[in-house]
This record gives sequence, structure tokens and C-alpha cells, in this order.
Amino acid sequence: MKLSQLQGSLKRFRRTPWLFQQTFQTPLKDLRPFVAAISSAMAPIGSASVTIDRVVFEPRHLIGFLSEHHLPPQYGHEWCITAESQPEAEGLLEAALGDWVDFVFIPAPKPFVIYADHDEYATFYANTKSNLNRVTQPLTAAGFATVPDYEREF
Repeated sequence: MKLSQLQGSLKRFRRTPWLFQQTFQTPLKDLRPFVAAISSAMAPIGSASVTIDRVVFEPRHLIGFLSEHHLPPQYGHEWCITAESQPEAEGLLEAALGDWVDFVFIPAPKPFVIYADHDEYATFYANTKSNLNRVTQPLTAAGFATVPDYEREF
């Protein structure tokens, strides 16, 4: 697990011309199955990162996650937390989704990326329809709610 600050990373993300996107409501009371469905679409995950865009309220779950991994509780705009295994990546995503933060989640390999916000929306981006379907189909099959006709613009 690593913690770093990456200047310009969000700007690069926003400039990427993602061809496909789908938004889901983030089920705060049902995060573990939500993360498991996402993780199943990425298996195996070599690593993953969360880059924070904005912190609305103190991110208690994220602070606890950092503490569990013996990292200082540093967070804020363009702070990046990198997980180096699938279990770490799942824990990191669950912790970030459980707080009032806006962030980008980038798995490796990268069939898709996620931008999640404090308004409880998680938007999945991909450059091919098949990569987007790879994650949206398990989420839909598990009964998680999509946000029809929602297009996130930066």
C-alpha cells in the first residue's frame, strides 16, 4: 500500500475522451456486495488506485483504512492511495465509497475506471462497450440501480 500526491492526475483523467459511461447509485448500506460485483469484473486485479478529487466531510472509513495499513491519515485533492493486491483494492474501494469524497478509482489492468462522488453516484467509464458491459452487467444482474440518461461532464 502506498500514499502519494499526484499533481495533474485528475486533469489528465478529465481530458481522456471516454467513449462509454454508465452511472449507478452507490448503495451505502450494501457496499460489500457492490464492491464484490465490481471486483468480479476486474479479476484478477494486480493493483488499483484511488485519487481523491474532493473531500466534503472527514473521511473516517478512508482514515481507518490508511491506519490499518500503517499509513498516515493524509488525504485531499490529488492524494493517491495505491493498493497492490485484489483484497487491498477491494478494501480501498469500499472505504472510499463509504465516505463523503469524490474520487477516481483506477484498477490495473484497466478495462474501465470509476468516478464516484459524495452524492452517491458511481460512474463507470470505458473506451469499448464490451469493457463497460463487463462491469455493468454483473451490477445490473445483482440488482443495483442504474441512473438512466445520466451523463457526467467535467
